[in-house]
Amino acid sequence: MKALILAAGRGTRIHSVHGDRPKCLIQCDDSNSTILDHQIEGLLSAGVTNIGIVVGYEKDQIIRHVLTHYRQRRQDFVFIENAEFAKTNNVYSFWLARPWLNGESFICLNADVVFDPRILSPALESAAPITMIVDPEWRDETMKVVISGNRVIRMSKHIMHTEFSGTYIGITGFAAGVQEALFAKIDNLIRTGGENEFFNVAVQQLADEGVRVGFTSTGDLPWAEIDDPSDLAFARLHVFPRLTSCLIAA
Repeated sequence: MKALILAAGRGTRIHSVHGDRPKCLIQCDDSNSTILDHQIEGLLSAGVTNIGIVVGYEKDQIIRHVLTHYRQRRQDFVFIENAEFAKTNNVYSFWLARPWLNGESFICLNADVVFDPRILSPALESAAPITMIVDPEWRDETMKVVISGNRVIRMSKHIMHTEFSGTYIGITGFAAGVQEALFAKIDNLIRTGGENEFFNVAVQQLADEGVRVGFTSTGDLPWAEIDDPSDLAFARLHVFPRLTSCLIAA
């Protein structure tokens, strides 16, 4: 199992907080731990040690941070450059990672999400071709899902409160067997000018064709997507303290 962290974007909505630092290097608390550190520690605690990071904006800061803070584990990290980060969305970063993924199962994380590491385990153990991690509670400004039976049938930021089944937290697992079909969809998006889409467009296309998109739940475990200053304030008050104590206990 590999992990792919999509960290190429600039994060313009929270630029007033992080300045010239990549968003994933925003410090979470007084320990100087960053969003990226929380992700890496969570993956390592779940037994995922082969980690690819797609970089773009201020890429050298991310590479330097990882190689400095995880000096003893340098061999566990691969950096994939998205030189077109200013003109593309995460589907393009996803597409660039295909050679490194090499047909193996993997879990993909948006670089702006922090989470209790116990959230990962059910998704890593899922037998579904694709597994989205969802929160049963509504969160504003995030992608929602509609679930029917044991599968996600629709995903969008435009799903109404009256029809939503859960909030997608920005983490998705992919089995090895679905990669060929997945990247066929992504290749077509790139070829037809869809490099500014989210990779979830390809996942939706597969769901529409009958591929099972499963899901696991966060339950009552803490997580946050950090997109703007209010998200960061929420996370610092309600999420980071619980994550820090969890990682220390682990």
